[in-house]
Amino acid sequence: MKKIYAIGVLFLLSACTKNFSDINTDPNTATTVNPQYLLSTSLVATAYPYQDDAFLDKPAEAARYITKVRNEGDDLFGWSGNNWDGYFGALTTNKTFHDLAAARGMLQYTAISDIIRVFNFAYITDLYGDIPYSEALLSKDSSIVHPRYDQQKDIYPSLMATLTAANDTLAATTAAIDATYDILYGGVALKWRKFANALHLRLLLRMSKQSATAYTEMQNMLNNPSRYPLFADNSDDAALKYLGVNASDSWPGGNLNNKTTEIDKYKPSKEIVDTLLRLNDPRLSIWFAPVSSATGYTVDPNQYVGVPNAIPSPYDYNGGETHISKMAAIFYANQNKLLRASMMSYTEQCFILAEVVQAGKVTVSGETAASLYNKGISASLDAYGISSTAKATYLAQAAVQYNGTLVQLITQKWLANFLKGPEGWFDHRRTGYPAFVTGPLAAISEIPSRYKYPTTEQAYNLDQYNAAVSRQGADEITTRMWYLK
Repeated sequence: MKKIYAIGVLFLLSACTKNFSDINTDPNTATTVNPQYLLSTSLVATAYPYQDDAFLDKPAEAARYITKVRNEGDDLFGWSGNNWDGYFGALTTNKTFHDLAAARGMLQYTAISDIIRVFNFAYITDLYGDIPYSEALLSKDSSIVHPRYDQQKDIYPSLMATLTAANDTLAATTAAIDATYDILYGGVALKWRKFANALHLRLLLRMSKQSATAYTEMQNMLNNPSRYPLFADNSDDAALKYLGVNASDSWPGGNLNNKTTEIDKYKPSKEIVDTLLRLNDPRLSIWFAPVSSATGYTVDPNQYVGVPNAIPSPYDYNGGETHISKMAAIFYANQNKLLRASMMSYTEQCFILAEVVQAGKVTVSGETAASLYNKGISASLDAYGISSTAKATYLAQAAVQYNGTLVQLITQKWLANFLKGPEGWFDHRRTGYPAFVTGPLAAISEIPSRYKYPTTEQAYNLDQYNAAVSRQGADEITTRMWYLK
């Protein structure tokens, strides 16, 4: 019996293991992923969090676009270590996209992935300074779990070299980009090239104070528009729509994200409201709501009232809620044609070029600093549906007419960049304009220069963290990174 039993067991084992792989594979489940399927995922993982930062997080307060009247810690600049897992998570998704495309020789997608990669890494180093870069995202492939922090002065040139290579690759390849999954540009390679080159200009300006070659590189690009095409109008903007179907594809202020009551805590900053009022700016009523009561105010009789940052009891300012402007109704929506996750705009490109032409650093064929300045303002007004008559009236005002000063140019750029990423904050810390007021309760006497590293870095990557701090300076929000020194 034992012999017969043993034979039976062997027979059953043989039967079970024969074609084991076949019978345990679900024929309805894909075992591989086409690279283009991850393009839309990478875009959403990049653009939406970037836009969320500009509306709901520290950059909005640092740029004096928003004042929080409840839970106002960000306004007070007592910023603690800021987690960067989400930023590196977007890069991880994008790396998978890139690796799949590279394995199949799909150069159109590796180039697009490189542009997304540069955008994300540039944002992280713009926030923190020195960061894990060359050894980042390698824990799975190379078992590097303690990546070194590269210096910003080395990261920036690498990012720009990557953008140049991506632009050239897209120019050389004839392989199609699947329009279904390219939710940014619908499969048009030329628009991706324009995005890469506009982003390149942003980074060159950012590092220009510390780079001996930044303006030369910028001029080389401008001298060769066929190789380096740039944004031509608002239709080229790198901005994702919000669908408003579910929480993941909706504007963060809408009810699908359960933020409609939360947004009541977000009021327009006094600094931006007062500037818009001073300039009779037609964007004021698009961005903000008038006060609900015209009587009973305490300090400000205007129809539109912003709240100063970092003051005691901001919710009681000017007599309270009915005497303070709210955000306009569009910011409570799940989607609106005016709400997009903006990564880079034609407007910003115009102001970048206006600044460097005004400074005498570069020339742009057929343009002057004044014409570029006016194009930047016009493009912003067009984007918000301002009529041609109202636009002409605005541009004709003495306070708006180009006067050749940096403060005027950066102030108009700051307005145009309202809630379009952290650029208003980044420009202020680079130029000092507009001259923001920190507020009586602010923990520091200046606008922050950076984020502090995540507190987890001191637990999991202490040696590399210490090396970065010893080079860059104390891990404080007032420490200036390389290109700001």
